[in-house]
Amino acid sequence: MSTTEDKGPLIPRNRAAHPVAYDVDYKTSVPRSPRWSLLSMESTPSEETGPRFGHQLLGEWDNNLILNFTKGRAPAVGERILVHGRVLDENGRPVPQTLVEIWQANAGGRYRHVKDSYFAPLDPNFGGCGRTITDDNGYYEFLTIRPGAYPWPNRANDWRPMHIHFSIFGHSFGQRLISQMYFEGDPLIYRCPIAATIKDRSQLDTLVAPLDLSKSRPLDFLAYKFDIVLRGRRQTMFENKLEGM
Repeated sequence: MSTTEDKGPLIPRNRAAHPVAYDVDYKTSVPRSPRWSLLSMESTPSEETGPRFGHQLLGEWDNNLILNFTKGRAPAVGERILVHGRVLDENGRPVPQTLVEIWQANAGGRYRHVKDSYFAPLDPNFGGCGRTITDDNGYYEFLTIRPGAYPWPNRANDWRPMHIHFSIFGHSFGQRLISQMYFEGDPLIYRCPIAATIKDRSQLDTLVAPLDLSKSRPLDFLAYKFDIVLRGRRQTMFENKLEGM
């Protein structure tokens, strides 16, 4: 993702720095992993430019997942949490006016999706998605509920740890990054075959949000801080890849 105003071509990824697409412990990587050599293609003007999502398109409840599905009429069920942080470049400079979207399971570990067959109940007041735009300091925040862990059909007894999916949009169609945020102290993180495709523990740790009591509100919610670093040595992993490398 570009962090400057220059309009040069997109920086190609160094795919040799990525974990292998096929991992024997991650069962669905078998049909998903490519069988042929990847082709490198130049980006086109439509990928490097394009309309931007502006503040005028945000709704009143867009970054409040507790209330946005019912438009403030009834709250979602679960432990209330605040997820906040900054989007930064490799030099610690803020990346302002960036669209950040999240989606997640409900407190019981179930998504509002027709193909989610887990028998945990749906919350009629929880949609599971939200969006916001970073301010001039690159800051964002979401009020939501802590998502539940859930089983998935991989090996005999695999569970996904509690997590929130993140999507970060830049200033053009070709600048979209997707990742996941995990929670400090969750023992399932280091037992998850998907998380384990990141072989470097220090890189996986960039996806774990620490508890932030300084932003917690007494008798209301706990807070977790998740800074997203786009490039450099401290950069956040995106879909198990080093962004811009």
